[in-house]
Amino acid sequence: MNIKDLEKEYIQSLKHFYDAAEAKAIFNLSAISILKVTQSELLVQKDKLLSENHLKELINVLNGLKSGKPVQQILGKTIFYGLPLRINEDVLIPRPETEELVDWIIKEVKDKKKTILDIGTGSGCISVILKKNLPNLDVSALDISQGALKIAAENAKLNETEINFIEADILNYSSNDKYDIIVSNPPYIRELEKADIHENVLSHEPHTALFVSDENPLIFYDAISDFAIKNLNPNGYLFFEINEHLWSETLDILIAKHFKNIELKKDMQGKDRMIMARTNP
Repeated sequence: MNIKDLEKEYIQSLKHFYDAAEAKAIFNLSAISILKVTQSELLVQKDKLLSENHLKELINVLNGLKSGKPVQQILGKTIFYGLPLRINEDVLIPRPETEELVDWIIKEVKDKKKTILDIGTGSGCISVILKKNLPNLDVSALDISQGALKIAAENAKLNETEINFIEADILNYSSNDKYDIIVSNPPYIRELEKADIHENVLSHEPHTALFVSDENPLIFYDAISDFAIKNLNPNGYLFFEINEHLWSETLDILIAKHFKNIELKKDMQGKDRMIMARTNP
């Protein structure tokens, strides 16, 4: 079987999960990973016959996809902000809007600050990228999950970055350490929003990193803001990825706690997904 024919089989077999464009993108990601070729090399090799081993590996990926498992988990890796990251069931698969948050931090902070804490680091995607792009930053990353911290440490090593990892629950964590920047992409999807979530996310990604109760959906934003008030240096930055449906309520928390220069930012889809706030000088 050649590459073109297997691509058609992916699109046909996955039509109940993904539209044709998504299935094609998933095939390309799988083929690039297993064949160890670039995107451009794959495009000009579509008529090339696959070896028996490569065909077997790609069929195994397809079988995993048909069970609803995300391709990043099947392959055990993804690319985030241009860097490779390991992925498993203990961590969320990094999303494009988180790349936008990281890009905002890099462009806003540049070399102006020295210390940062990433709260709820998961795969370590935010902390690893920030350390790689702002190497003078002293980066710490906190998570409640041992499994997540293990993957985050592997990603730090994979990308040759030095990060201080902290195992703790931010809802019950106190520290005297001071930071210039605190960033968090905490759980923010309400139970009532589950119906809008793709089945492969519900079945295969950690719910503790995704969902909060309908009764107190901003519990993490409240706790992290309180922590930031105490632990941010003067002129410090607080960055959040947020629930687009709760942007106003999130702003209210920051205003009530007397943060300054609060800025709400839309993602590339036009959704209110990021907030930056500053501490008093």
